[in-house]
Amino acid sequence: MPETDALHAERHRAVASRDARFDGQFVTAVHSTGIYCRPSCPARTPRITGVTFFRTSAAAHLAGFRACKRCLPEATPGSPEWDLREDVAGRAMRLVLDGVVERDGVPGLAARVGYSERQLNRIMTAELGAGPKALSRAHRAQTARTLLTSSDLPMTDVAFAAGFASVRQFNDTVREVFAVTPSELRARRGGRGGRGERPGTGGVDGALHVHLPARAPFDAQGLLDWHALHALPGTEQVDVDPDGRVVSYGRLVGLPGGPGWFSASAAVPGVAERDAGIDLRVRVTDLADLPALVARARSLFDLDADPVAVDAVLSAVPELAGPVARVPGLRLPGAVDAHEVLFRTLIGQQVSVAAARTAQTRLVEALGAGVPDAILSGGLLFPPAAVIAERGHEVLRGPAARVDTILRVAAALADGSLVVDGAQSRGDLRAGLLAVKGIGPWTADYVALRVRHHPDIFLHSDLAVRNGAQELGLPGTARELSLWSEQVAPWRSYLTMHCWRPIIDRAMTTTAGVRAHRAPLDSRKDDR
Repeated sequence: MPETDALHAERHRAVASRDARFDGQFVTAVHSTGIYCRPSCPARTPRITGVTFFRTSAAAHLAGFRACKRCLPEATPGSPEWDLREDVAGRAMRLVLDGVVERDGVPGLAARVGYSERQLNRIMTAELGAGPKALSRAHRAQTARTLLTSSDLPMTDVAFAAGFASVRQFNDTVREVFAVTPSELRARRGGRGGRGERPGTGGVDGALHVHLPARAPFDAQGLLDWHALHALPGTEQVDVDPDGRVVSYGRLVGLPGGPGWFSASAAVPGVAERDAGIDLRVRVTDLADLPALVARARSLFDLDADPVAVDAVLSAVPELAGPVARVPGLRLPGAVDAHEVLFRTLIGQQVSVAAARTAQTRLVEALGAGVPDAILSGGLLFPPAAVIAERGHEVLRGPAARVDTILRVAAALADGSLVVDGAQSRGDLRAGLLAVKGIGPWTADYVALRVRHHPDIFLHSDLAVRNGAQELGLPGTARELSLWSEQVAPWRSYLTMHCWRPIIDRAMTTTAGVRAHRAPLDSRKDDR
């Protein structure tokens, strides 16, 4: 997409002010040095006529530039643009980041978005400056850099974990992108281990340690609390300190090469050269699945959001200025498995979170598949759609209409007549769900918020949202609240989270809270 003079000047001003908010949203290619940098690079600001701005690092690579060794432009959060965009390029980019090109090739990516390879390459090159292959290659380089600097994996394992077909391809790409060998890049990491720990796979639990950056401010504790309150024993794990504060959240993930597991804790900015973000401990059956697991963890914790932009819009409204000041950088809870989110949402309709968790746990215990002890001893994966379609009637309880809806959805997901994944547009995802008998607007919107990670969804019909809104001094009825919310578009999903926050905070203060996996958060919905 051609860059206008106004946009060029705007980006140069961001570079001149070293505004870290734009890290990951574009890169600055300096003509005189042949190097591209992140916007916040501490180097001397180049002349406005001496730079070209690229939307992606892949476009800079194709133009002959290499990554800056000083600011490490690959070590940034991703662009929030992919959550906002509903077009073909945005949908395809979300799939690229999930590793679809490595697993299925460009033909598989093109089939997922419904275009020919030639059309998709033309669209992505026009919009992003690079085609699917180049974007995937840049993503592999970024994954390789992360593993080289935050783990002690052998070079061969790094190569295949990052998605390269051979060690030679890995070596050539790292040298071309970073102008150093993989060994030299690893040697530059200095003390980048997590919180004083020696990074790598040699810890007592055999887990790989990976740091995932986020733009500041980042309300990591709010997401840890959210996921802890909804955690299912066997599938998810919560660690708390003596005061009952959640310090880590872990869960199993079904991946193409077999089950995986991660545990997430909030990174401490400034400790061991860490930025804000999440520190992960990871175990995977197949190292090639590591990029997909990392991408899903990033989505789960909304690490690519632009909190400054969100908070600026919300805090401009007098009623929200206080809540935003108390909790800056609030994030959305995403999803690691779209089907799981849909099933848990359907099971949880019209009941409290505690009752929903009891029913969901019963389903996992009865139908969930076990995983090897090397991944998680005693762990159970959430059952897939095909298993629920076949055996769900043995386990599911409650109103017959709800059970019938769950079984109907399971059968449709299993045979492919219903598609639910993060690559869809919000409209397509919502339309597909609403076409299923028994699914109403609340369910479709909630699933879109979690799975599609859409930033502009306000759940005005949710009872907990309305109760929380009243505590914040907002209108009390669903219709009034919906109209009132329009002034904070396109960030209404974050308004939803601010309305939920007072209730979640109260739930976290109960002594029975996380330790017993019981929480009094009432989330009954008006969806029928």
